[in-house]
Amino acid sequence: MSYKLSRRGFLSTAAAVAAPLIVPASALGRGGATAPSERITVGCIGIRGRGFHDLRWIIGRPGVQVLSICDIQRVQRDAVKTFVDKHYGNQDCAQYRDIREFLAERPDIDAVLIATGDRWHAPAAVMAMRAGKDVYTEKPSTLTIAEGKIVVETARQYGRVYQTGTQRLSEAPHVFCIEMARTGRLGKVHTAYAHIAPWDTAKMTATWKEAQPQPPKDEVDWDAWLGPCPWRPYNHAYVRGGWRGDYDFHTSCIGEWGAHTFAQAQAGLNVGDTSPVKYEYVHNDSGDGMVCTFANGQKMVLSRGDRYWHGSCGERFDGERGWVAAADGYAMPEASSPELLAEYRKVIGEYVARTGRSLNHMQNFLDCVRTREETVANPSVMHRSMSTVHAANITMWLERDMQFDPVRETFVNNDDANRLLSRAQREPWVI
Repeated sequence: MSYKLSRRGFLSTAAAVAAPLIVPASALGRGGATAPSERITVGCIGIRGRGFHDLRWIIGRPGVQVLSICDIQRVQRDAVKTFVDKHYGNQDCAQYRDIREFLAERPDIDAVLIATGDRWHAPAAVMAMRAGKDVYTEKPSTLTIAEGKIVVETARQYGRVYQTGTQRLSEAPHVFCIEMARTGRLGKVHTAYAHIAPWDTAKMTATWKEAQPQPPKDEVDWDAWLGPCPWRPYNHAYVRGGWRGDYDFHTSCIGEWGAHTFAQAQAGLNVGDTSPVKYEYVHNDSGDGMVCTFANGQKMVLSRGDRYWHGSCGERFDGERGWVAAADGYAMPEASSPELLAEYRKVIGEYVARTGRSLNHMQNFLDCVRTREETVANPSVMHRSMSTVHAANITMWLERDMQFDPVRETFVNNDDANRLLSRAQREPWVI
């Protein structure tokens, strides 16, 4: 549950501390009618499940119009078109199967919402930015460190706004914990804990599912579904979500939640522009308990269970003056003492005033599309936290401690690990 700070509540708190802070209404995710010239036009790529959640949110925002759906499955194209047309009361939502055709034919679209399977997040984002689109993409945003570098460079080269869907960076309980750590209110913070998913393993399968008859291309474009990944026979379970836990398509139990929580932990440690330099292998199948050490000596510990929080996607920061923690379902964070929670509203208010950011992740993206400012989960934040995900995975795969150089973005004296920085990409889907 995300904590929504009302303007009235914020102003009353600010007055109480004799330090009134003026926050634009837009920073709280609100706004009036938008002139047609300022309308943000949106196209959707790969919408199902979580993607529908994002679509339901964005389609209701003032000043936004969804114009099209691009999906390799006809059933999903039809479902999204039906939903969008019903919302607007027309039949205008255009349908595309091929992302190349979609991007080439729609210069009228400002931004894209990407919610494909993991294997397509980076390629679709890069293709869209090269076509002049701003990008909101679900996590995990990359399958390799090399993909992350390409996303960062593409956003810079083409001047595009990019947001990855690590939405807890915009939710008040998590923001409070991050700010408590970052601003020194916990004293010197020595350790952060980051949640990894309590299912599957770090070592993923490389086996193929049984071959089934391939459907017509218009029903399921199997070649496009695979994208840059190695070819394998069609099986309907893949397109129904049965690709998780497969090396070609997934980032393991570490990436499933670490794509969120590593960014949260690194933000609180104020190391969002780098990655750990040391990864300590743990003798289990998940990475639970792995200690990742940054160059400044701070540590991030991977935790699979609920020792440090209740709920999913949690983070915790331990400092000289105590600890704070949050996870999904928290109306308020938890802390080692009530005193640490006493300035909850003040801490959140100061963050909003300092950054001008909405406490709503999608709204932050839309605001930045208009202002051209950096999003909270910008390409660098995404890439550095996902580099930590990938390096932790590689540590588990090779079953040895790793040293990583975050400047060169390579492993130190480890050719086996460096060969895993990238993966071969299949034509014609190379980025």
